[in-house]
Amino acid sequence: MAQAVHPNVAGSLFATDGKSRPLQNALMALTLALGLLSFITSFFHGLHLLTAWSGLVGLAVGIYGQWISVTTRERFGLILGLGASGVGFMIGMAHGGLFGGLLA
Repeated sequence: MAQAVHPNVAGSLFATDGKSRPLQNALMALTLALGLLSFITSFFHGLHLLTAWSGLVGLAVGIYGQWISVTTRERFGLILGLGASGVGFMIGMAHGGLFGGLLA
């Protein structure tokens, strides 16, 4: 009865192996938050500094999170955040970049 040894984690939101992974969960949540911020602010041309910087930081945090992630659910959330951060970063760069006239 091998199934009696394994915990039921089907309802778990983050860990699929039953272990606590607070660093990976925090990186996933931060990547998703930065990606969402970057994506939403990319619709406003005047917020290109916030868009570009939050996208760049979201990409850096997400890449590190992918490097240390263990479970599929962590990787899924990180990929969503990385995609949103990447789109926001590119649109922010197109609207004026990271410094946008502040350094000229």
